[in-house]
Parts: sequence; structure tokens; C-alpha cells
Amino acid sequence: MHVLGIDAGGSKTVALLADASGRVVGEGRAGGANLQAHGELEVEKVLHAVIDQAIGDQAVAPSALCLGMAGVDREGDAQIIRAVMRRLGFKAHTLIVNDALIALVAGTGTGVGLVLVSGTGSIAFGVSARGTASRAGGWGAALGDEGSGYWVGRRALSAVARDADGRGPRTRLTALILAPYGLTRPQQLVAEIYDHAHGRQGVAALGEVVERAHAEGDTVASEILREAAAELALAASSVITHLGMRGDVFPTLLSGGMLKGVPSLAADLTRHLAELAPRSIVTRLAAEPAMGAVQLALAESKGDARVPAYADRPAPIS
Repeated sequence: MHVLGIDAGGSKTVALLADASGRVVGEGRAGGANLQAHGELEVEKVLHAVIDQAIGDQAVAPSALCLGMAGVDREGDAQIIRAVMRRLGFKAHTLIVNDALIALVAGTGTGVGLVLVSGTGSIAFGVSARGTASRAGGWGAALGDEGSGYWVGRRALSAVARDADGRGPRTRLTALILAPYGLTRPQQLVAEIYDHAHGRQGVAALGEVVERAHAEGDTVASEILREAAAELALAASSVITHLGMRGDVFPTLLSGGMLKGVPSLAADLTRHLAELAPRSIVTRLAAEPAMGAVQLALAESKGDARVPAYADRPAPIS
């Protein structure tokens, strides 16, 4: 018996084929597969590619599959992805969940605790010991994703534009952002960003440039990262409060490229978290998030997979 666990993110997609013991026997990797950013057709192509890579020439038919993807706990997105998976030949024993859940399961085993993800996008997701879930963020680039790589990159580019116009302070970000593109003037960024195919991933990759400027003492870069940490902490606070976990002992996992590649952001966020939930144990997610999808796929193959239900929030004021 074999199962497939898939982590489909904004920048990369990972598929793991595992046997009944959870041992990985095949792996596939490709680019991002985010429905809003890439569209249904591209998502289907990427998922088909990573599944084919993971299975390879092994004569196996996975008994169950778990796919973790941002946004699929919204019913409209879930329906589209279910249709994609049916076209790829997966009808029964297919579990489709938010990618934050598979990261939490990968890091804790139990699926109880909090995970903060800051990659191309961002989200805070938690599950209480009572088995109820809550999330904050994950609204996408147009509506939110505060503290994400794209959010930080956008603010860095805006700071460069404000520097060039004299509308904002001078910043080391100007030279540090122009150099990788081989540009000499900020005005050249217009064609580079709007006309070339850098997309959200290219902007999100500027997080490490902002970290470098911060390390060189640039106050503009430092303020961008300070705001990013505060926004991620605010999302965490919302989830912790909603689930009544402030006084609980639980693991908090930091996941995503920004919290790995931008150490000052992770350190500042950790300080915030110590104030929000003093008994929480904060660590970086060391496991591959797709391993959480493998664990959930194994449970689905036995018929005992459990996806935590979201706790109700107060109705909005009309």
C-alpha cells in the first residue's frame, strides 16, 4: 500500500510517495501551484508533473492522497481543486486541506498547536487541544498576506520609489535592489517589475535583500521588518485568543521561506510570541510540510483522517 502527500505552495510544489510505514519511496518537485496566482490550468500541470515524478516507474497505485494548498478551505477553491484531482485520476480517498494544516501535522505529529507561515504569502493557523481550528490571514496579496515575502518586497520597492522621488528617506534598499537586476537608476525598475515575468515570486524574493539592508543599519529596511513581525504576531494573537490558548502549553512552528531566510524577522516574531503565549514553545519547522500530508493520507487510507472544524467567529457588524 502506498500514499501520496503533496504540499502545493506559492513558490514550490512537493509530492512524496510513501509506503504503509510512512517511508518515502518517491519524490517530485516543481514550481508553485497557487490557484489565485497561477490559475487552474497551471495548477493542474504542476500537480500532474510532481505526481508523475514521485511515482516514476514504480508499479504502484496510491491508495490515498492528501493535498495541502492555500485557500482550499474556501468552498469555491475546494471545488475547483477536487475537479482537478478527479481529472488526474484521484476520486476516492482524496483529502484536500489548507497547507497550514499539513505544516502543523508535519511539525507536531498530533496536529495540535500553532503554525505561522510566511513565504510568498502568509497565514496563522492553529488547532486547540479540543480539536477546533482557527486561522487569520491567508487572504492573498490583494487583500492581505501581511508579513509575507511579497508584502515585504512590495514595501521595499515602494521605499525605493519614494527615495527616488524625494517623498521618503534615503535608503540602502535602492542600491541593493538595483544591483541584482543590473540597473543603474530606480526609474528602470518600472519596466523590470511590470514588463518582465518576475511575478509575485520575484518580488517575494526581495525579503533577503531587506534583511541585508537591515544588517547594514538601514532604518527603512528595519522598519519594514519590524512591521512584518508585528503583523504576523497580530495574526497569531487572533488565533490564540479565538481558541482560548493564551495560558496553554502548545508548540508554535515558524514555517516558510521568510522565517528561514530572514533571521531578524524570525527573532523579532519570537519575542512577540513570548508575550502572547508565554507557555508556548516556539521552534522552526524542520520537517518537510509534505510529510504532514503523508501522515494525513495514511490516516485517510484507513478511514480515520480527521480535519479539524473551524470554531465559529462572531458575525460581522451589518
